[in-house]
Amino acid sequence: MPAAIVSEMAKPIASSDRKPPSEERRVSLLVLCGLALVIGVMTGLGAVAFRALIGLVHNLFYNGRLSLVYDANVSEGASRFGDLVLFAPIIGGLIVVFLVRRFAPEAKGHGVPEVMDAIFYKRGNIRGTVAVVKALASAISIGSGAAVGREGPIIQIGSALGSAFSQLIGLSTRQKITLLSAGAGAGIAATFNTPLGGVLFALEILLPEVSNRTFLPVVVATGAATTIGRILIGPDPAFAVPDVQFPMVASFNIQEAVAFVALGLLCGVAAWAFIRVLVFMEDGFPRLTQNEYVQNVLGMAVIGLMMVGLTRTFGHSYIDGVGYSVIQDILDHRMTAAGLLALLFALKLVATTVSLGCGASGGIFSPSLYLGATLGAAFAAATSSMLPHSGLTPSSAAIVGMAAIVGAGTGGVMTAIVMVFEMTRDYAIIVPVIVAVALAAGVRRALVNETIYTVKLRHRGHRIPKERHINLYLVKQAQDIMEHRFIVARAGTTLKQAMIAEDTDDARAIVVERDGRIVGLIPPRSGLWAESHTNPDLLVERFAERRLVICRDEDLLSLVLARLRRHRAGAAIVFRGRSRPRVDDIVGIVTKRVIADAVIGSYED
Repeated sequence: MPAAIVSEMAKPIASSDRKPPSEERRVSLLVLCGLALVIGVMTGLGAVAFRALIGLVHNLFYNGRLSLVYDANVSEGASRFGDLVLFAPIIGGLIVVFLVRRFAPEAKGHGVPEVMDAIFYKRGNIRGTVAVVKALASAISIGSGAAVGREGPIIQIGSALGSAFSQLIGLSTRQKITLLSAGAGAGIAATFNTPLGGVLFALEILLPEVSNRTFLPVVVATGAATTIGRILIGPDPAFAVPDVQFPMVASFNIQEAVAFVALGLLCGVAAWAFIRVLVFMEDGFPRLTQNEYVQNVLGMAVIGLMMVGLTRTFGHSYIDGVGYSVIQDILDHRMTAAGLLALLFALKLVATTVSLGCGASGGIFSPSLYLGATLGAAFAAATSSMLPHSGLTPSSAAIVGMAAIVGAGTGGVMTAIVMVFEMTRDYAIIVPVIVAVALAAGVRRALVNETIYTVKLRHRGHRIPKERHINLYLVKQAQDIMEHRFIVARAGTTLKQAMIAEDTDDARAIVVERDGRIVGLIPPRSGLWAESHTNPDLLVERFAERRLVICRDEDLLSLVLARLRRHRAGAAIVFRGRSRPRVDDIVGIVTKRVIADAVIGSYED
């Protein structure tokens, strides 16, 4: 191949490596951690302000008074407006639609998919306006009665703060994504008072890479946000959990195993149903009408009717807002009737999906906890006579159910396990929770491959890699993937003589040697087969790469990959044995092509 042609082929590659000046700025890890500290403090303060805003809206729409004081864990009973509370979610919903349409369409829905979309498809860019609009829209949605949670909004608010701050100082995409994820982890840590859960959420759900340069900033941000939350809100966990006994730790019997396995499987089916119904609602409302205001009125009217019907029947609306009071009542053994719990599970599932489908702004984390608590408690109450020695009580089953549905629905398995442990602060729950979460996640994945976060993005054609942290292909050795077929040609040999064994193409690499020592390498599939027939007198050394990359057959693929990148080479020569290798010691060739095949294969396994 003429040098001029090689030169022309190289030009677009060189230009594609250039980055705009705004993407060039990188700071040290120490400075990045300092920035994460600032974002953690800002997110912690934002979480506190957001909770106060929810209290203000709730008191106004539900109790008819101006006050920031609101404890979502305490049941309040019926609204002072009586049946007129029907209009609260409708009015709140119309305000939300206006804010979202006018200022920030990204604030619609449950937030986390938008954060993931920004990480993988928008270079980590989230507008700062989103933080303000999301806070207002979600506070109005939750406070006026929409059956959504406050964690998704706080995650999006923290992410928006991290991204906007990074854009302001012009950080690179990688560091921008790190601070965005740190803000998200800080948000969930401040909300639940679960710093470890916040860290794992960022690592397991959001970050494309787990390393010191991403882990440390996330830890700093979540620690700062948790500290702010504990100072301004209090040190108590999200739920006050009584002394719950998990007999599986102390002793084992078959009924215990059956109970936890059955509950895990049931929660997996419930998580699948939650995802499918949410997709149905998000797709269904736009089919009814293209007018978003009409969509919202229709959906919020359903929520209002549910609130009125439940209040008339049971004296409490139950399904509106974050639903923490219902969870707390279950944990306190004040709600144990299997029929009521099963009814609340079904109604909350419908209410949450309708709320999000018709345009409300809020999260799915709290509803997932609610669904897990009601389903788990209902399961324990219904099976107490069939499994009398299982030791499963409504409160203990509620804890296990919360972790199982959160882990299965969101895909954050470790996040769910650790967060529930941090909420209860009881190590005895670990074994049953792990069993239930693992089974629930397995069932959900068998039924639907997408999580509740990624299914929305898939409909846009934006696929999120599920195995992005699993770099197990890097532990393979060079001998596991190398190409065994290659040609050894002496310097001075013509290209046609060297490639005489190649009938139709140049699929094999050519190692050029002189007196037993390697002087160059022509990678496989170099496009020279036709050239060897057009210009049969050209010598092989003219096309050989002089900057050689060599490795041993036992070298890890990660090492080979690093050497290829450092030397900007397309292939490496693999030797066996000696420290000073010669031609006779060559056993194969590793190319970027086979490395790519190994990477793709690791995702398909």
